[in-house]
Amino acid sequence: HEKGGCLMEKEAFEKQLLSLGGAMYRVAASILPRQCDREDAIQESILTALQKRACLRDEKAMRAWVLRILVNNCYDILRGQKRETSTDVLPEPKNRWESPPDADLMLRDMLLTLPEEYRLLLVLCYVEGYKIREIAEILHLPQGTVQSRLHRAKRMLAQDMVLEKEGKG
Repeated sequence: HEKGGCLMEKEAFEKQLLSLGGAMYRVAASILPRQCDREDAIQESILTALQKRACLRDEKAMRAWVLRILVNNCYDILRGQKRETSTDVLPEPKNRWESPPDADLMLRDMLLTLPEEYRLLLVLCYVEGYKIREIAEILHLPQGTVQSRLHRAKRMLAQDMVLEKEGKG
């Protein structure tokens, strides 16, 4: 299916795909509460990216393309869980997002209190470094919606920080 040089070489594609593991995990963790679901979403996304490599038209867009596949897979898993009966669903664990030992635990805990749509935006913007235009493409949202939700998410996080500070003071 490859047409002389249009596609990234398979080996380079696979290498770049593997280098996205950390970003993929952080994005999946911002959406899915269970570790096993995160792993399933990541594995399914890698498989889909490998199978649909020919659909990628611009090598520079690979990272956003893979994360868009991942976000869609995460939402598919969530939709599937909503259809399960309540007795089949495990309770949501408190620690949804494992962080490196040197991470700011208070900030991580505050992020976890935010609704998923805001948490995901903050992770994509501030942890993964995406611009608003790129986030809009990944999430299939208008840029204005991304901007307003990001502003709202920062305001919610700031309010939590003030409350936390007042509670300790």
